[in-house]
Amino acid sequence: MDARWVFRELSGIGRYTLELLRQLGEMGGAFRFLVLVRDAERRGVVEREAGLAGKANFEFAEVPHGVFSLRGQFAAARLLAERGVGVYHSTNFMVPLPAFPRRKPHAVKCVCNIHDLIPLVHPEFTPKALKTRFFPIYRALMHEIALRADRVLTGSESAKRDIVRLLGVAEESIVVAPDGVDARYVPAGEKPSARGGPKTVLYVGRSDPYKNLPGLVEVFARLVRDGGVDARLRIVGPPDARYPAAAEAARRRGVADRVEWSGYLDEAGLVKAYQEADALALLSRYEGFGLPVLEAMACGTPVVCSNAASLPEVAGAAARIVEPDDLAGAAAALKDILLDAAEAARLREAGLAQARKFSWRTAAEAVLRVYGEAT
Repeated sequence: MDARWVFRELSGIGRYTLELLRQLGEMGGAFRFLVLVRDAERRGVVEREAGLAGKANFEFAEVPHGVFSLRGQFAAARLLAERGVGVYHSTNFMVPLPAFPRRKPHAVKCVCNIHDLIPLVHPEFTPKALKTRFFPIYRALMHEIALRADRVLTGSESAKRDIVRLLGVAEESIVVAPDGVDARYVPAGEKPSARGGPKTVLYVGRSDPYKNLPGLVEVFARLVRDGGVDARLRIVGPPDARYPAAAEAARRRGVADRVEWSGYLDEAGLVKAYQEADALALLSRYEGFGLPVLEAMACGTPVVCSNAASLPEVAGAAARIVEPDDLAGAAAALKDILLDAAEAARLREAGLAQARKFSWRTAAEAVLRVYGEAT
């Protein structure tokens, strides 16, 4: 498994990789695992966070190059051949192409995750991303990977449909294995707002345009300025100077003093943010999965989310679901949750039940089946 996606600040892909490794380590089984990392420091992080220390069927190999670099491509391919690897699994879309010739049978089977195809589905939502700026290269690369992969893993039926439609991958080669929720995501009793003070609306994620964060800021402004709700908006995610629209909207609508930019949080901080929030709002125009919805539900926090792409699959009937651009509807849904204790309690219980349907153990079991099919 290629764990070079585990960076110092964990992205969604990094967290997915660690959770999968943790479950595979606990399950044991007939497979031996070679985990690829960038360096000794990353090895220590992966080994510790995934609980792999002392696991007899896990070993590590350092590939001191990025997954996209030319050196990294050839170094990983050489390593797979030298170590007699049977199945290579990348937890994101990039794979070492030299190891998987397109028109020749390859000794190593290729499994890769394609979590979403946002630049192909909605290039207008990622105007400043490298994938969009170099769109012809990205599109050609995705088609090459699709041709060379023996199995593709993805998190939702929505993403699967996009992969079939846009990359031409056969349906039978795609396995939908939804993400899970770690056991650390649990309720923590009374919300801080119950002791007085403003209610907290939480957003977790990046600032890319498809996340519709400026729209959420507008919804929040309607909630507090027009709806008279005493609330604050807490935004958790890495700052991105490329996308200043949300901060500009907060200043323009006069709510900048009620918006808290928390930046990146480690997992303990993230769990606490979910537990303390009175509602999570995710009004994305596209999501390959939408893990914050599940994580908030597992922490007993009601959710308002959009009906875009995979989000209805993840939320089920346990969230208030609106159109991404229905600002009035989203503000009304949040107002109901924040001011109506019965509605908040209903969504809390429905959310806890919905979150229990998703587990990393189930995801890992699906991945093990894919490994078995590939061999």
